[in-house]
Amino acid sequence: MTGLDDASAGDSSPAVEPEDRDDSSPDVESDPTLVRSGRNFEREYRLDASEAGSFLVELGEKLGEGDELRLATDEWELPFAFGEPVELEIDFEGTGESKLEIEVELPGRTDDTAPDVR
Repeated sequence: MTGLDDASAGDSSPAVEPEDRDDSSPDVESDPTLVRSGRNFEREYRLDASEAGSFLVELGEKLGEGDELRLATDEWELPFAFGEPVELEIDFEGTGESKLEIEVELPGRTDDTAPDVR
C-alpha cells in the first residue's frame, strides 16, 4: 500500500531504524527506513478532502482483504499485522466551530495460542 507524501508532515522526528541492508549497494541512501516493533512512530498530515478520501478508501480495501497493512512514503515504511476487533470511534463536537473526528484503532495481531486443556 502506498502511503501519503511525507512532504506535508509536521516536524516530528520518527523513531525508526534503517532496514538491514547490504552496504555495498549503490542505492542504500534511497531505501526507506523501516519502522520496527518496539518503537513509537507518529506523523500528522493536513490534506485536502479528496486526498484524505482516497487514502481512506485504499485503507478500507486493505482492511477487507486481509490482516496486514504496509504504510509507506519515500522516507519510511511501516508494516503492521493487525488483529480483531478493530475499534471505530466517532466524535462530533457541534458547539462553537463544529468538527467531526473519526478514529480507527487496529490492535496488533498476536501469534499466541491457547494452552491445552487436560
